[in-house]
Amino acid sequence: MVYVLSKDGAPLMPTERHGKVRRMLKDGRAKVVKARPFTIQLTYETTSYTQPITLGIDAGYQEVGLSAVTSEKELLSAECTLFKGQVERNKERLMYRRQRRNRLRYRAPRFDNRRKPEGWLAPSIQHKLDSHLRLIAWVKKILPITDVVIKVASFDIQAIKNPGIQGIEYQKGEQYGFWNLREYILHRDSHQCQNPECRNKSKTPVLQTHHIGFWKSDITDRPGNMITLCDKCHRPENHKKGKFLWGWEPKVKSFRAETFITTVRWRMVNTLGCRHTYGHITKPRRIELRLEKSYSNDAFVIAGGSSQTRAKMLSIEQIRRNNRSLQKFYDARYIDIRNGNAVGGQELNCGRRTRNRNINGPNQRVYRGEKVFKGRVSIRKQRYSYQPKDIVEYGGWRYTVKGVQNCGVYIKLAELSKPVRTELVKPVRYSKGLCVM
Repeated sequence: MVYVLSKDGAPLMPTERHGKVRRMLKDGRAKVVKARPFTIQLTYETTSYTQPITLGIDAGYQEVGLSAVTSEKELLSAECTLFKGQVERNKERLMYRRQRRNRLRYRAPRFDNRRKPEGWLAPSIQHKLDSHLRLIAWVKKILPITDVVIKVASFDIQAIKNPGIQGIEYQKGEQYGFWNLREYILHRDSHQCQNPECRNKSKTPVLQTHHIGFWKSDITDRPGNMITLCDKCHRPENHKKGKFLWGWEPKVKSFRAETFITTVRWRMVNTLGCRHTYGHITKPRRIELRLEKSYSNDAFVIAGGSSQTRAKMLSIEQIRRNNRSLQKFYDARYIDIRNGNAVGGQELNCGRRTRNRNINGPNQRVYRGEKVFKGRVSIRKQRYSYQPKDIVEYGGWRYTVKGVQNCGVYIKLAELSKPVRTELVKPVRYSKGLCVM
């Protein structure tokens, strides 16, 4: 599939006539503006007739599915992996900021100016929301999208709390309510049996939902009272007194991803002015079409796909644009006299946490042997042209950049054990932001 832009940059309908595209590029009637996905821009005026295109978005905390379909074919299919570790980086930034402020001789009082604006979101959640909006805007730059449908959650929390909620989707039989609650429990438990001693060796085990508090007459359908078990563990004999399930009270996992979607789903829908749906509505349709469980297939169903010709799936990864941390600390390393291994100084610490001696840990400093590395503080004084995950060419082969050394003189490649001189490599692609792999 070749995506086409008009002379002024507006998206047009894509084409699969590769021979015509080659002739247009050779004659100068078009130019290449993007290699992945392959996109050309016309150099002459043309009509801007387009067809209705629906974009389906399978929104998620870490993975996002995309599918753009017309009445005849699928024009775009993609799965995007969002940036990981944003919460940890925010905590690290907070640590460095507090250290700088604590070094000041006098700190002005700041207790009365901590007012959060209306609609404020936590930085990590705001980052996820912005990533979804940026991804949709990226698709709209290459396709003339006319309608957007977002799956805002795998289940409807309101329907779980209030089974009698009214709506056209809840008036189509008992199966819809069953899909809603069951989808929540299975998705929360990663579609795996939660028995730690499960011996079911089947590749495709049959999963069922179990009431945890049945032995104390608690058979309510609240999510905290239900857990996923396979058919080998969820047997009648295991429910008897003295057996495995009697008195078993496991701690269920938190639903972090769906909590994020619940927090931002209406803001996402209102910002885009689009339609929304739920996973328990689209899953029966996907099963009816006999499609495997994947983010791109879910997005295809969300967009209204049925018998259209499918497109080749693109893999998109969100990559960090720049590491703004200028200072890095490398801990000293000592020989642990108990086993002779070299470990960091933080592992062999004194055990003191606060001034309260009651919660201090054991003193591990007594096990420090010979110091094999004194540690150092590295301060980056300039920004280098090559960043991690960039693609370069060296010796006729392509490699992935891992980092630079010696003030940019040498470059470390992920596929090679030894660094090479930076002047010997040529850039192929700078990996920043949303990159098609």
